[in-house]
Amino acid sequence: MSRAPVVSSLLQGDGSALPAALRGLINNAQCSDVSFVVGKQRQVVHAHRCILMCRCKVFQRMFSRQPQTPKEMQVPFILADVQPEVFLAVIEFIYTNSVTLDSVIVLEVLTAAVEYGLTELRKLCVDFIGQTLTVELACEALQAAVTYGQGDMRQKCLGFIELYTQEIIKTQSFRELSDLGLVSILQSDHLAIDEVPLIQAVREWAYVSSAVLDVPVSVVAQDVVRDLRLVLLSPDELTTLERENAKDELIPEIQIAQAWKFHALKKVSDSNPHHYQRRKGTLPREHHLYLDPPAK
Repeated sequence: MSRAPVVSSLLQGDGSALPAALRGLINNAQCSDVSFVVGKQRQVVHAHRCILMCRCKVFQRMFSRQPQTPKEMQVPFILADVQPEVFLAVIEFIYTNSVTLDSVIVLEVLTAAVEYGLTELRKLCVDFIGQTLTVELACEALQAAVTYGQGDMRQKCLGFIELYTQEIIKTQSFRELSDLGLVSILQSDHLAIDEVPLIQAVREWAYVSSAVLDVPVSVVAQDVVRDLRLVLLSPDELTTLERENAKDELIPEIQIAQAWKFHALKKVSDSNPHHYQRRKGTLPREHHLYLDPPAK
């Protein structure tokens, strides 16, 4: 007599039931077997090793290195450099695969997501940032994207900055950009601003960075000013720039000389044609007839 074939199938129950149940365990001391002392406030956050280890390799390595005697396992982990709200957002994602974000903590949650290797949480942060960018936060978000190598977020931030350049250069977060962050802006053809106020904004950025880093303006800005497009300026504007530049040497003399050379020869240099490209917000000047077509 032949046996009937065994039939098996994976059946799904209510998909929301498990995350809802696990949400009740977030920062719940009941059955907790690990705790963290978080931030300057020294807030205690309770958690469960098995959940953290199965969802995050960083926690897996952290716990595997910890001595396993019952007394030693009761010693809390100290996380002094993270805000409790940020760490709890990370815990929320680990337990429920969802996260509650707001504009105050999202950049720090993004930082934590990168540090803990939580790729899906990183993507949720990037999506939220892209949907909620403001003039005040755009450069701060761009800086985070540059720092952590988030190319998709960098493009979203840059697109927003290109639309609202004139407002954004007036913000504190613009003046606090790193040189790499500022260079990523200056390399764009689509900034909605003329070169004269853009150069002034770079000068103001350089003075702030010079004071913070305690180095000369010419040193702090040496990698940034290379992406200023001096050939877009009229002769009168170049003359004014030279007069201002004599005070702080923000821009190397050779770079200004190359702009004067263009005015004399009316010829685009093959060595760096990008510097002759008008930006989206560049105001027309008579000598622009000899430049490349304006950016679209």
